[in-house]
Amino acid sequence: MEALILEPSLYTVKAILILDNDGDRLFAKYYDDTYPSVKEQKAFEKNIFNKTHRTDSEIALLEGLTVVYKSSIDLYFYVIGSSYENELMLMAVLNCLFDSLSQMLR
Repeated sequence: MEALILEPSLYTVKAILILDNDGDRLFAKYYDDTYPSVKEQKAFEKNIFNKTHRTDSEIALLEGLTVVYKSSIDLYFYVIGSSYENELMLMAVLNCLFDSLSQMLR
């Protein structure tokens, strides 16, 4: 069995999402063509929200993607990478995004 070693790259993150308390999109940026149409993107976002909004964990594997997420009052922040990505790297991106927005909106 071959070991899969990924070099760090700028393409680690596939998408960044911010959803409201109902799972509706407030912000979404997709960095590849995994979900090319808006209809597919919104269906994916609804699926993620339905699977994660009631759990206290911070990571999920959905549709072959690694999803790290955090909630704050009525917002849900998601960073999505491939299933082979380092979860700690994705969590660092999520924490940076969350902390930056928290500082700006104080």
